[in-house]
Amino acid sequence: MSEFTVYGVPGSPYVRAALLGLEEKGADYHIARLDPSASRSAEHLARHPFGRMPVLDHGDFRLYETQAILRYLDRALPAAPLTPKDAKAEARMNQVIGITDCYVMPDISSPIVFQRLIAPQFGLPVDEARFAAALPRARVCIDELGRLLGDQPYMAGDAVSIADLLLAAHLAFVPGVEEGRAMLARHPNLTAWLDRMNARPSMAATTVERLMEKLPAA
Repeated sequence: MSEFTVYGVPGSPYVRAALLGLEEKGADYHIARLDPSASRSAEHLARHPFGRMPVLDHGDFRLYETQAILRYLDRALPAAPLTPKDAKAEARMNQVIGITDCYVMPDISSPIVFQRLIAPQFGLPVDEARFAAALPRARVCIDELGRLLGDQPYMAGDAVSIADLLLAAHLAFVPGVEEGRAMLARHPNLTAWLDRMNARPSMAATTVERLMEKLPAA
């Protein structure tokens, strides 16, 4: 089977989620590192007309949208399945995937994590008003994820699913923000879930530091 290539910026939660899927499957892959500024380049727009990341190449098959990539990997590499067989568990997985894309990304990752952790690294101004306005919505996200997790080890039950990979790639940043730590502290089950995810080899293999080690020298 041909090697997988992932185009994207190391550190992006969506790029990481795709890499998590490949790591969980034990697949060989290559990272085609892109700079953030490359998203609107003609070269990248030819891969992804909406200018987002990641993009997956598998032989002559190209795919974008992280959900689609993870679902494709789960079908193309059926060992170590990431989709529950039980209908209700699969529905819960799909629900958490939707929550991650529709609420966690716009209410936590973009206005809170980016403003507090990413913008300062690049010398960008921090939008304090946007940060403050997002906090109530972020609390709703965290509270609901804690409720849905309940006493299960993973978001859809006893085994890791696509939902866990996608969500962990976002929430891994949250403890780095003081207000985020406070939100998580209200839900010991969610904190334990994040610890459980961070302990997985796939998470260790996809930190920014580890990814940079894998990339060829400039």
